[in-house]
Amino acid sequence: MNKMLRQFMAVAEAGTMSGGATAALVSQPSLTVNMRRLEETMGVPLFIRTPRGVRLTEYGETLYQNARLMQRLYDNTLKALERQRQRTEEGLRIGSGYSWWSLFIRDMVVDHSKRHPGARIYVSLGNQLRCMDLLLGGDISMFVAHEIEGLSHNTGTELIPLMQVGAGYFVRAGHPLLGRPCTMADIDRFPMVSTAVPEARHQRFFETWTQTLADSAFDQQHYTFASNSLAACLDYVEHTDAVINHTDVMAREFERRGLHRLSLTDPARKRTVGIYVLRERMGEQRTMETITLLKQAAATVLPL
Repeated sequence: MNKMLRQFMAVAEAGTMSGGATAALVSQPSLTVNMRRLEETMGVPLFIRTPRGVRLTEYGETLYQNARLMQRLYDNTLKALERQRQRTEEGLRIGSGYSWWSLFIRDMVVDHSKRHPGARIYVSLGNQLRCMDLLLGGDISMFVAHEIEGLSHNTGTELIPLMQVGAGYFVRAGHPLLGRPCTMADIDRFPMVSTAVPEARHQRFFETWTQTLADSAFDQQHYTFASNSLAACLDYVEHTDAVINHTDVMAREFERRGLHRLSLTDPARKRTVGIYVLRERMGEQRTMETITLLKQAAATVLPL
């Protein structure tokens, strides 16, 4: 709010220039000069000066009532901005695959919303490449995913490891591969389902971005059906002889869906799961607080 208007209100409420100066934390000579300037600016007399102090003229009363309204609007605006700032600072903007969401992020988000009722929370579910796209675009502040092999250093991101997890191969009830240990050659004879197929626009994330899709490792995945929706992939597996390769920590969830884990002759390779964040944001208080929340939530349900 305008400084001279605040000083004018102080004089009007005190009834004297000296009292107004004390309330406004300004010297009396400076206040007197400012009040004369205000009258000149308004083009009307605002005060009736008397030996005992000052009284407001009719013009002064009008200005005072409107100045009080302006002060309330100004104060309310500051409070609204502060509430908005707190919601933003206490809010969450994270990405995740459905597996990590259902395993620990969902509970973390619900708990956070209870502790900070006004905080804004935005969660984007998708595979790690779509989440990377959102991270680099500024739509989310971090995401949880498997380590992206071959990721270019030029993305400017950092992976904070959470745990090592194995892969499992899952099929419908009555599948021909059930009931005996399987080799990878056995599995390769059946259609594969993938939830993490790269799209052409994601090729820039990889060190091989200058190569063609056909020649690079970027698109060397073997699959028959692919979708960024885990639900769609599971529906497909439930109704076909297809096999889905997915993190083994989802085994119980898949069992509830009627899928069964294949027994392998050789142990599956373990992969790192972690939190991707922009390198430039590391060290920021809010970023580190959110990372701590994710680590604590993951530690309650996932193997170290």
